[in-house]
Amino acid sequence: MQFSELWLRSFVSPALDADALGHLLTMAGLEVEEQGGVAAAFSKVVVARILEADKHPNADKLRVCKVDAGQGEPLQIVCGAPNAAAGLTIPCALVGAELPGFAIKAAKLRGVESFGMLCSAKELGIADDSSGLLVLPEDAPVGTDLRDYLALDDTVYTIKLTPNRADCLSLTGIAREVAALTDRPLSLVDTSSVAPTIADTRKVVLDAPEACPRYCGRVVRGVNAQAPTPDWMKQRLARSGIRSISVLVDVTNYVMLELGQPLHAFDNARLDGAIHVRMPKAGEQVLLLNGQTVTPAADTLLIADESRALALAGIMGGEESGITLETTDLFLESAFFAPDAIAGRARAYGFSSDASYRFERGVDFALAPAALERATRLILDLCGGEAGPVVEALAADRLPQRAPIRLRAARVRRVLGIDVSADEVADLFGRLNLAVNRDGDDFVVTPPSYRFDLEIEEDLIEEIARLHGYDNIPTVVPKGPIAMLPRPEARRDPMGVRRLVAAREYQEVVNFSFVEEAWERDFCGNADPVRLANPIASQMSVMRSSLIGGLVANVVTNRKRQNNRVRVFELGRVFRRDAAGAPVEGFHQPVRVAALAAGPLRPEQWGEAVRTVDFFDVKADLEALLHPRVATFEPVVHPALHPGRAARVLLEGQEIGVIGELHPVWVQRYELGTAPVVFEVSLTSLLETMTPAYREVSRFPAVTRDLALVVDQATPVASLIAGLSSVAPAIVQRIELFDQYQGKGIEPNRKSLAFRVVMQETQRTLEDAEVEAAMTALTRHAEEALGAKLRG
Repeated sequence: MQFSELWLRSFVSPALDADALGHLLTMAGLEVEEQGGVAAAFSKVVVARILEADKHPNADKLRVCKVDAGQGEPLQIVCGAPNAAAGLTIPCALVGAELPGFAIKAAKLRGVESFGMLCSAKELGIADDSSGLLVLPEDAPVGTDLRDYLALDDTVYTIKLTPNRADCLSLTGIAREVAALTDRPLSLVDTSSVAPTIADTRKVVLDAPEACPRYCGRVVRGVNAQAPTPDWMKQRLARSGIRSISVLVDVTNYVMLELGQPLHAFDNARLDGAIHVRMPKAGEQVLLLNGQTVTPAADTLLIADESRALALAGIMGGEESGITLETTDLFLESAFFAPDAIAGRARAYGFSSDASYRFERGVDFALAPAALERATRLILDLCGGEAGPVVEALAADRLPQRAPIRLRAARVRRVLGIDVSADEVADLFGRLNLAVNRDGDDFVVTPPSYRFDLEIEEDLIEEIARLHGYDNIPTVVPKGPIAMLPRPEARRDPMGVRRLVAAREYQEVVNFSFVEEAWERDFCGNADPVRLANPIASQMSVMRSSLIGGLVANVVTNRKRQNNRVRVFELGRVFRRDAAGAPVEGFHQPVRVAALAAGPLRPEQWGEAVRTVDFFDVKADLEALLHPRVATFEPVVHPALHPGRAARVLLEGQEIGVIGELHPVWVQRYELGTAPVVFEVSLTSLLETMTPAYREVSRFPAVTRDLALVVDQATPVASLIAGLSSVAPAIVQRIELFDQYQGKGIEPNRKSLAFRVVMQETQRTLEDAEVEAAMTALTRHAEEALGAKLRG
């Protein structure tokens, strides 16, 4: 909705400047989307008249003009406009005037002195037309400031209305809001009845009263359709974004903007018999004013006479019955169409109109007679003619009803958080023209016919908030006791886990939980994933049961951008069915942590050779995350991982996840180059840790011995270390693998493992005898219980 500030102030004029008025409207829910002046800033420009316009002696395209600018003596001004001629009334910028981008000074043009400038609309920032001088009416008073004469100190507002505020699609509606907000008097236009001077009428029949319960019309004869539209009306229309067409069309548009009631004028001589408001007949067509011929759908309401369809009701008139400059008799229509009967119809035919925009949101069902009277008065004043009596077809039982709404004072306080007195509530409702009755502490409010948006108690509370002022509602900071919660040292939080993984040079990613079905099949061996009923994309149709697929996709994306060193991790939920494959209620959603490393172990640099990350590098990262708890690893077959380079991760005997190198098939299929190494474990396993415990640091030297054992190739190192640790004397502090050998001197299918045994006491220096006893005990247990052989 676009309108002029000066037009609005003819209804109500609060003591606010243009900016404050715009802010007031926005804070009341009528958001000002744009506001700006109707002309650029300029000064010392007056109405002037050209007395003489002679050819310039030294230039073919210039004229030397004598101009009466109301300054006493005529001014000599050199002008290059093609339409400069004696007798024209035009704007004149005097010497010292400030125009957009430049100032006016006395000058000499091709040897002739010039004392001012004759202006076009473009030079004044009024319009884009620069074809010649801006021609003013002949009766414009010479010497008058142009800004005052053309009312250029005006602001145009464009407001963005919500669909429920159709009552503000008019100057009257906006003025009612401003008057209520500022408690200023409201001056409405005169819509009193125009006494008929002729008896001519045309019958109106409501064949579809549920769609059109009210239709008013009147015949006006002897109008002059070629009469000029007055400048004040053209100006208001233009500043509302509507082009002047002809006086009769301009009047209907003007009343629509002024009151909010769309109107239509038919050429009465082109009508045949009674007016019918009905649904279309099969195959019926209408040629519209926009030149488009449409075949109305069965649910599109029509205006018709006895022989044919005339217009799409509430949307657009027809060409064959429309008024022209030769029209002398017209039939003026003003009706109420139900919003449901108009909504979406115009868009279905590929266009929109100001009328349909209003009717589909809701027009005041009581307004039609008053708008018809207002339009009649303007037509008679501007075009002459004689008006017949108003004919009204009314289905009163089909008109919208305004049911009373009960408002509880306690509810107002609870919702708004402020105390609003009963007298203040009554005053606010009075300013909104709401009929109010008191019932104890309650208010029983009956909305007016133009307020479609007031239906429930909360709507009235919103009105109180708007008029009271959202800015006047105090901001109350909520208060509540905060207790310091215990944070056990033996437990991390998820953010702490993120920091630990990031400290291992992994970067966090957040992938979609919706994944391709192929990922579930490839990386999880999942033939029955959790499917989405309405996926956002065809390639995101199932819920993930593992984080591995998303990390592999991250590698693919990075490789396409020539980034071969990738270290990423994700902490997120996965979605799995229970063991029985139950329906939705059987799903569980554990939180997992997964990390993937691909490419070089470290960024390329001169100090060391480039080495590709391997299983043991990532295993070390996982062990660091689990520290101080120690995990064990056992071979596993997993659909995502290399069959010989994968392990399940056990913590205190419970499986917490898997680790391994990606399966060669997937490396090739997804074009990953070198095989990434990935692990995925439950978040719970990383949240639980151990409380730090003090252990005395020995001041005595440690004793180190090496133990080389030959075992079967399939024997896990972890089982050997666990077995040796179980029988180690108290002086043994650590048993660590430092070498593995297969080859010459070692039987086939056997391997040599070298362990470093570190022994130390905190209270004394160890003696050789107890060191040797400890090593003997370890060797004996390895040979007898673990099937190992001491390597010679």
